[in-house]
Amino acid sequence: MTYDADVIVIGAGLAGLVATAELVDAGRKVILLDQEPEQSIGGQAHWSFGGLFFVDSPEQRRMRIKDHHDLALQDWLGTAGFDREEDAWPRRWAEAYVDFAAGEKRSWLHAQGVRFFPVVGWAERGGYDANGHGNSVPRFHITWGTGPGLVEPFERRVRAGVARGLVRFAFRHRVTGLSATAGAVDTVTGEILQPSDAVRGTASSREATGTFSLRAQAVIVTSGGIGGNHDLVRAQWPDRLGTPPQRMLSGVPAHVDGLMLGIAERAGASHINKDRMWHYTEGIQNWDPIWARHGIRILPGPSPLWLDATGRRLPVPLFPGFDTLGTLDHIMKTGHDHTWFVLNERIIGKEFALSGSEQNPDLTGKSVRDVFTRARQAVPAPVRAFMDKGADFVVERDLSALVRGMNAVTGEGLLDEATVRGEIVARDREIANPFTKDLQVTAIHGARRYLGDKLIRTAAPHRILDPKAGPLIAVRLSILTRKSLGGLETDLSSRVLTGSGEPLPGVYAAGEAAGFGGGGVHGYRALEGTFLGGCIFSGRAAGRAAARAVG
Repeated sequence: MTYDADVIVIGAGLAGLVATAELVDAGRKVILLDQEPEQSIGGQAHWSFGGLFFVDSPEQRRMRIKDHHDLALQDWLGTAGFDREEDAWPRRWAEAYVDFAAGEKRSWLHAQGVRFFPVVGWAERGGYDANGHGNSVPRFHITWGTGPGLVEPFERRVRAGVARGLVRFAFRHRVTGLSATAGAVDTVTGEILQPSDAVRGTASSREATGTFSLRAQAVIVTSGGIGGNHDLVRAQWPDRLGTPPQRMLSGVPAHVDGLMLGIAERAGASHINKDRMWHYTEGIQNWDPIWARHGIRILPGPSPLWLDATGRRLPVPLFPGFDTLGTLDHIMKTGHDHTWFVLNERIIGKEFALSGSEQNPDLTGKSVRDVFTRARQAVPAPVRAFMDKGADFVVERDLSALVRGMNAVTGEGLLDEATVRGEIVARDREIANPFTKDLQVTAIHGARRYLGDKLIRTAAPHRILDPKAGPLIAVRLSILTRKSLGGLETDLSSRVLTGSGEPLPGVYAAGEAAGFGGGGVHGYRALEGTFLGGCIFSGRAAGRAAARAVG
């Protein structure tokens, strides 16, 4: 029987590159397919902030953070909330991933040249009890070079495989079907799309110029999730999160369409936890968009006052950076799909970061000089650009003018100045001394006890209405689509399972297409820094397992 390769990998994002790199190391011949042009290699990971979840890392120890495996697993399981029969494999993947994050993950990446920013971030702080959602300690490690810096070593390994004759690129190949011979999936069919010089992330033509049929002993699906397909996001939106938003921004390009998941299902794959998804609540319109409805996520410190669409504070513990999906749940039950941050220039300068490699040129460009230049600026240049040009930003010296500007942004007139002023003044009264009943103010004081937050992420407590800290700033926040938390069910070797729990012969899956492992390693919620790591861990498992299977 003639094969075109030992393994076909569908999807040239991070998980696909990792799987292919492992296959190359094992001497296997690979065809790497992707519907996008070659300039989009690396997929969503290229656009990422490069955040990774480590446990008891050298960076944590230098910041006097005490972390260990059992605490991280407690946080993971408390966050995931596994409660379904189909969570059996996701839970085993979660346990294996925490082992990896507390073990060889950092040293393995470091050996490939990956380096990390020395200050560890504290994402998803939770705000519940010890067994609830959230990171008990800071664990968010930023890759030096952000997303491109994390993609680079795996792309380099894959391109070395091309030079050795082990890897064949097949870009602009859009898969439409998987078929089997003697019960094992071995054939990938689809359309060859028109060549495209579209800039990375922008829409490319879907005009077909031909068809293809390729055969291999194994197929690895690493095609990503559904975040660019708003119709599919709404179709899979869970009832527990209320009515899907009428207006959403896209945190990923349009080619993240989820179509390969349906193709795998039709070939016999079990697709589980479709209703679990991860969307951000702090999305803003990109003033310089790359793809349609392009949104950027604000990575906030703990100080902005978070108001709903009518000007009332969000309930405890829905503070900035504490509980993404808890906040989403609350917002979608208010009857509105937007909220507001209200703050001032002193807070925005210290606490706002913007997710994405292109929004962090100092870190992406690995420039120590630019990092120090940014630290000395009252407001970092990328944030200043949004203040000056962003459609969601209102900047005023006077609160009355600020509220008028907020109403003008939405055109709905939902905000009453007296309500907004009352919320701000009440919060500001709690700042006068170190004692408070306001749990957000308590959280601000607590954050500043961590050196990393005190240095670069949390402003000294002060009144929002302090004229010396102005001007005042309001930011409209929208729902920003991002990740599928469910996916193709896989065992710990990344073999795709059928509805009966048996392996689907010849098929593996990794990355977001596999729910970052098992069909949903995160359960209902994520701890952040775990998406890229999930692509790496599951991609490595898939590549190694497929290499053994076809050896």
